[in-house]
Amino acid sequence: MIDFHNHILPGVDDGSKSTDISLEMLNTAQEQGITEVVNTVHFQHPKMDNKEISFKIIKEETRLLQDLLNQNKINIKLHFGSEVFFLPNLIKIKNNPLTTFGNGKYMLIEFPLINVPEVQKKHLFELKLSGVTPIIAHPERYMAVQDNLSMVTTWLEAGCLIQVDAGSILGKLGKQSKVVAEKIIKNGWCQIIGSDSHDNSNRNFCLEEARDCVTRWVGLDGKKMFYENPKRVLEGEPIKVDFEYNNEENFFLKKLIKKWV
Repeated sequence: MIDFHNHILPGVDDGSKSTDISLEMLNTAQEQGITEVVNTVHFQHPKMDNKEISFKIIKEETRLLQDLLNQNKINIKLHFGSEVFFLPNLIKIKNNPLTTFGNGKYMLIEFPLINVPEVQKKHLFELKLSGVTPIIAHPERYMAVQDNLSMVTTWLEAGCLIQVDAGSILGKLGKQSKVVAEKIIKNGWCQIIGSDSHDNSNRNFCLEEARDCVTRWVGLDGKKMFYENPKRVLEGEPIKVDFEYNNEENFFLKKLIKKWV
């Protein structure tokens, strides 16, 4: 499996606080069958105001942690990028190599949990037109989505991808997040599942348990969320999205098949 979305670099954001914690987390990841881990450091988030973050710094921190993994015989390959906090500047920052994956093809974007600004539609559309596919991080945790699930299909129709947190699937991030995560996955609206791990206790890697749960929900269709699609993001390859949904206002079934480049 590939874990796409976590905070395992020690001391760079609100994730792992030390090298020892990172090693313990990644040893857990290995035990779960995870072979590749994509660190997604918080980028332009208010919590990062007093931290220096750059492509050069994160690349070096990743190299140092990879060396430690090799020394400790933890057979995991590390990748790095960022989880971009939404601001109306996505076009301006898209050429920063830290903000995208797959040679500039994809960007992982998060919103405040209590508010998804209406202006995001315009800026995600512009980003998509520029050749960068937005990946919406953990929509099941946003209050706006919990109140209006159709926001997810609106993002999909606009050419975005959806990433759900494994912790939400398992009920570790609140009851409502679990309910919404289950609906998103059972409806076929999720393309990627990541742990969003932050520490070695309450928010550790949990992909194996989440995969088992997803398999019970949707069978073997869930496998691509844990390996194939994250791999395509890293390689800058297109991801095919095929989903159906009921439009409650017009009472009809709409099917969309899209390819991203």
